[in-house]
Amino acid sequence: MQRPSFRPAFLNPRYWPLWLGLGLLWLLVQLPYAVLLRLADGLGWVFYRLAGQRRAIARRNLELCFPQLDDQARDRLLRRNFASSAMALLEMAMSWWWPRRRLARLAHIEGLEHLQDAQREGQGVILMALHFTTLEIGAALLGQRHTIDGMYRQHKNPVFDFIQRRGRERHNLDATAIEREDVRAMLKVLRAGRAIWYAPDQDYGAKQSLFVPLFGISAATVTATTKFARLGRARVLPFTQERLADGSGYRLVIHPPLADFPGESEEADCLRINRWVERCVRALPEQYLWAHRRFKTRPPGEPKLYARKRR
Repeated sequence: MQRPSFRPAFLNPRYWPLWLGLGLLWLLVQLPYAVLLRLADGLGWVFYRLAGQRRAIARRNLELCFPQLDDQARDRLLRRNFASSAMALLEMAMSWWWPRRRLARLAHIEGLEHLQDAQREGQGVILMALHFTTLEIGAALLGQRHTIDGMYRQHKNPVFDFIQRRGRERHNLDATAIEREDVRAMLKVLRAGRAIWYAPDQDYGAKQSLFVPLFGISAATVTATTKFARLGRARVLPFTQERLADGSGYRLVIHPPLADFPGESEEADCLRINRWVERCVRALPEQYLWAHRRFKTRPPGEPKLYARKRR
């Protein structure tokens, strides 16, 4: 995709509230990192109170995935998750606007040699990630050290889309943004020996998915990871990230490539991926994006697991 450029139409008065909000967010993230972490706790409490629908989805996911916890334990986890989500908003702004050197001080990267080895060998890489709340800043920190292409969906608001893409792409000056539905472009990039960030842990419907267990629940799981790896002749490198509890920044781990992947069947691959997803989420449940209806698509004949949306 062509890189975004500023247009005079962005100054239309209907966009002024957005510009004002972005300006306030820019001012806010000039605070020290330790202060932002504390601020996120307060913002998380506000989000918890105001985001009723998202709170209900997240609570339901925790009930489904952690039935062994009592109501109080799940509620404590849910509140920590909202604080983590509030920090994600601040991290987004940090990623877009902090000086590169200041941002880089927060990075603790392990396993970069796996990406570098693939690059030297001209081998494409699927950087298999998860939807943690640290998604935005993790991609920015890694992008400072190695070019990462990404799947992209254009935002409906053109001003926000411009700011978001410019903020993301400043860390990857030669990166490629690929439309999420443009499979041909993704395969072309993989065959050219580049690395693509890709997360297979959300519900994209039944059409391109198989139902395999996740947290003991039958979950629609995309088969695209297998298809991309096979057709793009690419390695699959699991990628995890963590906001460190001591306030020193973020631990990013690029794991060794999956052996014997693709495997004997798409179903076996999906099950293998879901087991990995489950291990990663269990290790950091408070930092995962629980506000997504992960089990929305059900096998034929099975009841819905979420309450209907309020209108």
